[in-house]
Amino acid sequence: MRISTWASLGAGALLATASQLLWPTSALAAPCGAKPTGKDKIAPKFFIISMFSPEAEIWYENLPSSGLGDLMAVNVTIPGLSMLFPYVHCTADGAICQVTTGEAEINAASTIMALGLSDCFDLTKTYFMIAGIAGVNPARGTLGGVALSRYAVQVALQYEFDAREMPANFSTGYWGFGTYLPNVYPTESYGTEVFEVSEALRQRAYGWAKAANLSDSDGAVSYRARYAAEPGGAYAVGAEAPAVVLCDTATSDVYYSGDYLGVAFDNVTTLWTNGTGEYCMTAQEDNGTLEVLIRLALEGMVDFSRIIIMRTGSDFDRPPPGISAYDHLLIVDQNGFEIAIENIYNAGVEIVKGILAEWDSTFEAGIEPGNYIGDIFGSLGGEPDFGLGSTTDGAGYIASDVYQKKKAPKSRRDLYRR
Repeated sequence: MRISTWASLGAGALLATASQLLWPTSALAAPCGAKPTGKDKIAPKFFIISMFSPEAEIWYENLPSSGLGDLMAVNVTIPGLSMLFPYVHCTADGAICQVTTGEAEINAASTIMALGLSDCFDLTKTYFMIAGIAGVNPARGTLGGVALSRYAVQVALQYEFDAREMPANFSTGYWGFGTYLPNVYPTESYGTEVFEVSEALRQRAYGWAKAANLSDSDGAVSYRARYAAEPGGAYAVGAEAPAVVLCDTATSDVYYSGDYLGVAFDNVTTLWTNGTGEYCMTAQEDNGTLEVLIRLALEGMVDFSRIIIMRTGSDFDRPPPGISAYDHLLIVDQNGFEIAIENIYNAGVEIVKGILAEWDSTFEAGIEPGNYIGDIFGSLGGEPDFGLGSTTDGAGYIASDVYQKKKAPKSRRDLYRR
């Protein structure tokens, strides 16, 4: 998520929002005894993952008018959630739930692991949608635009030099583990570098989201028009009105901005996905969330084929012609924040409706992804179409001897270095 405009809302708005989230007053707030009537566990059909308050509040405010229910009807406390966002919110029938993780990868991973290990929920058939705002690459998206991703790439998980100290033949201060130059595929993997989610589900979500009436504003129109001046029309998409697009997400705890880093991480996304990924959104949480969902999937607690990554453009990841990177990030109001928040709901609710409308006929049983899904290790089985190949020869860790502890690797490095 990207927060610079949110910070400008002021302390009063922040405190008011925090009090609403910490102490819900509209309905029951309790440990997981607060379940829909007659249910041992809450078994959501759809779970919305938000990262900070505005991304969550747009659902609280608008979902009741959709006829799908009120997320404040059931408020559940479980151990391990963020101290800032200590509730999972669900509709009265438990069909739709929502959690706010807190910003950046550690908060996201901690919250989703707490959720997944809770005895309050049965998540085995649940569809998860990461639904947040992001920085946007003007070559592939625009302010207020909506992107549905197949890949999430942890672009900053690399060696780094301060650019003032990098060798003269380096185009960037970032380069892959086990290598000696930028733009060379890493020879060492930690396992979280790249995740791939269901292409079939992404295409279905894309079809539903395209029906949304996306918000726009005069201020956003004015700022994005500056990108039309980029030589060669390289940022023509950035000058266009909001639309729903198919492109991929870069994850970094560092809130980066500027031409050099934008180009560098675009190149990393292309390289690490073997030329398939198209970098358009920058976020701070997604790979942390997805790593936890991989681990839960290994235990049969979630289905990794039921994940949607949706981000909306709140600010451009690099400046337009005539504006410095500093002014672009910190001084000039790009006017993308509010419409990006609104379009989380505008596009997202169409996806929720689509899943629920076809639950009995299609989505309870699930749909075949049609592509590899999982991490760079091939942990769930199958052969990744990126990276250096499965670490278990396609078997996955459930079926492998290592996972079942029949034989232990010589060292942690034997698993991670390939």
